Amino acid sequence: MLKYKDLDDRIKAFVFELDDVIYPEKDYLLQVYYLFANFIEFTEGFPTAQDLTAFFKTSYTHHGDEGIFDRAKEAFGIDEKYRDNFERLYSTAILPLKLLLFSGILELMQEIIVDRKHLFLVTNGKPEIQLNKIRQIEWNGLEKYLRVYYASEINLKPNPDVLSYIMKDHQLTRKDIMIIGATETDQEFAISSGVDYLAVDEFL
Repeated sequence: MLKYKDLDDRIKAFVFELDDVIYPEKDYLLQVYYLFANFIEFTEGFPTAQDLTAFFKTSYTHHGDEGIFDRAKEAFGIDEKYRDNFERLYSTAILPLKLLLFSGILELMQEIIVDRKHLFLVTNGKPEIQLNKIRQIEWNGLEKYLRVYYASEINLKPNPDVLSYIMKDHQLTRKDIMIIGATETDQEFAISSGVDYLAVDEFL
């Protein structure tokens, strides 16, 4: 497992994606599903929140988040009119539990800040959803040093435009930057930007 001390000390700025890089995205989604399940039980009386939450958890584990409302609708006969309530929760949910950073990433970010390096978050997700997640992460004080960029407001990754914007904004060059990500898109983003890349798994 890599530590901050193992990295090139000439790197001046670290760029992270949000979901499954900073924290496990399932910790957010499962709480969204839990809140919706309780809303449905309160409103309709069936299915129970426990049964619907269990279904969501199993369905997410096997098939992911995409199309999960449709699967629940088919399994339990949930009325189509509740789709808007479900989708709105992604950007408005007030979670029962704070989202916790991966311990290896928390340690890495703390050391980056102590060493007076730049810390950037560049996310491809919808800004209103990503902002809701960011607000509910337990940052341990790191939020004061974190600069957040929503790629969709400039150009989605792997297009390098958002990184070019960051470099210009903060007087950085390509050799100053390292991207830490979890997906092929993140890796292609680093390649198209001409900067160093490491998979988050190296730190976990």
